[in-house]
Amino acid sequence: MVQRLSPRGQQRVAGAVSRLWAQRAVARDYLTAISGSAGRLVFSLIYFVALANTLTIAEFGLFATASAAGVMLSRILGFGFTAPLYRVATVRPRLIGIFAGGFLMMGALSLPVLALSSALVFALFFGGDLNPIIFAEIVIAEALLWRPAETIVIVNNGMNRFGRASLLVILGTVLRAAAAGMFALTAAGHGLALAEWVHFYLAANAAALLIAILVFTPPMRLQIRPRYYWKRLPDALYVAGAELLFYLQMEFDKLLVLSLGGAELAGIYAILMRLVDLTAIPIRTFTMMLVQRLMRLPDMMKRWRVRIGLEAGVFLLSTAALFVLALILAVAPNALGSNVAAAAGLVMLALAIPGFRNLTEYHSELLFARGQTLRRAINLLILTGAKLAILTVLIAEAADPAILTLWLNGGFALLYGISAVLTYTALRKPAKLI
Repeated sequence: MVQRLSPRGQQRVAGAVSRLWAQRAVARDYLTAISGSAGRLVFSLIYFVALANTLTIAEFGLFATASAAGVMLSRILGFGFTAPLYRVATVRPRLIGIFAGGFLMMGALSLPVLALSSALVFALFFGGDLNPIIFAEIVIAEALLWRPAETIVIVNNGMNRFGRASLLVILGTVLRAAAAGMFALTAAGHGLALAEWVHFYLAANAAALLIAILVFTPPMRLQIRPRYYWKRLPDALYVAGAELLFYLQMEFDKLLVLSLGGAELAGIYAILMRLVDLTAIPIRTFTMMLVQRLMRLPDMMKRWRVRIGLEAGVFLLSTAALFVLALILAVAPNALGSNVAAAAGLVMLALAIPGFRNLTEYHSELLFARGQTLRRAINLLILTGAKLAILTVLIAEAADPAILTLWLNGGFALLYGISAVLTYTALRKPAKLI
């Protein structure tokens, strides 16, 4: 005879089914989002191999360093107003049209600051090595073309439209990979160099932005309502400052190597760090979804077991990814091309770098998710100063790339330790919700 469950038992079963269904939805969303990362990883590798083996090592170093500077400068666009737009997309999507108008307004107001900052960065780091027109084209591609397209990706992610966001991310990477492939084929017969490559790069990013606007922008009624923006402007400016500092401390090593070691060493270093960067692509998908969860459940990080488990997972996955790549290059150094082979022997020496580097990035995202944007900016300022000091000493003392790579493991471990102390001290304070 079958017993009927009591009302309390029925509630428990219903609760368990509801939790399982919610976990199923989270898993589905993650798999949808990670598909974009997987596609991006494949096409990023194609793009990297085509470009790194077409340009000379010195030219690749200059382009990678200028591109890193362009990404950093792109965070000036809109004065950080991408952050309020993302929060609104996540928790109050009916206001997207108003905040998209705010992003456009702030973007226009930020253009003089972006131009002045770009001129300053060029004078400090590239004046003797790179044509100013080439640098300007790279900054335009990163800041005025790809950054708005990236903002559309961010809005789609905030609205849980992970499939569309993933498709746009893949499409942007495909377009850049196609541009690199066309450049490689054209350069083989005509001896093209960096000055010609930037035209291909501009075209690829312009195509990505056009498609993003026409196909991937969510339905909205675009409006400009300044009264909605001013009270959120301080938070946006904190985010803009933090983003600038974040990319400065993430990318400053390339600028420093160029300044202290020259274009050739910068090229080898850029190749190595590009391989390290590839390990971060799937980690960032996980972090993006964790950020959204934290916006809705800001207290979930209170338990140390959760914190340690997440950090261990990020570190182990990052290290394993680079280890697999190092094994491939150890067996077949020319697997990614002759220019990449120049840095192939260094990959096995850099195994701890991606884990510590990705964890430092993860810490920054935790504070953003909880709305602690001022504290995030302060932490990144401290980390930027620490990284500047550490890398200046390491690069000045270790001219040999192999020794420098080994020492960089310790340098990134030290930065991780500083970041962990600063971040988990900040997490003791209550979250600031929208």
